[in-house]
Amino acid sequence: MANVTVVAEDVELDRPTLVEGLPGVGLVGKIATDHLVDTFDMTYYASIDCDGLPRLAVYEESSRELRPPVRLYADAERDLVALQSDVPVSASAASDFAGCISDWLDDRDATAIYMSGLPNQKEADEIPSLYGVATGDAGGRLDEQDIDAPNERGAVSGPTGALLHEAGARGLDSLGLVVESDPQFPDPEAARILIERGIAPLADVEVDTDDLVDRAEDITEQKEQLAQQMQEAETDESSQAQPLRMFQ
Repeated sequence: MANVTVVAEDVELDRPTLVEGLPGVGLVGKIATDHLVDTFDMTYYASIDCDGLPRLAVYEESSRELRPPVRLYADAERDLVALQSDVPVSASAASDFAGCISDWLDDRDATAIYMSGLPNQKEADEIPSLYGVATGDAGGRLDEQDIDAPNERGAVSGPTGALLHEAGARGLDSLGLVVESDPQFPDPEAARILIERGIAPLADVEVDTDDLVDRAEDITEQKEQLAQQMQEAETDESSQAQPLRMFQ
């Protein structure tokens, strides 16, 4: 059973936008979401407890406080919620996890932005391409922001795929952003594209990404261990987009 336990009762949200940051290819969603949490100094809002999530406690530098590995942060002023995760969601937990998050979104009339990396070995000066998909009636928002539709048939796997599937099954409005990203290493540049061309216009927020670019090398080093864990994990534990031509 999965539960969302609110710890910041004083935070009021009105039809918020949720940005999902589960680990996946290039750690693009996690890097982007972590950047939002840090940039906006978002409030620790809720813990997420699910049978398939590791029972561990997370602590931060210069802090004695312990927190669960998967949690929500909120910014009431911007009506923004960030799903931050320090661990992959196991395949056995993905369905329960997706149902729990979707219940929370549905109860608050919230719209989710789900993010996934599309493995692509880019050239050094190549700008990653960004594509958008949607469930419910959210597709028009992608058109308004000139976010391209995918240029080939594909699928989103892992827990992010489960979240998109659940949203579609329920008819909930949700947005899926797919960005080309490094298949082996953390990709801050792809995360920057996610923020500037996807999250910022869709959530109607202004986000400074200069620090993200300047700290690209540090971020890559910090996230490499998690990226290695994601490579070693089974495919259905790592959120990623992939072409379906391989199955045809």
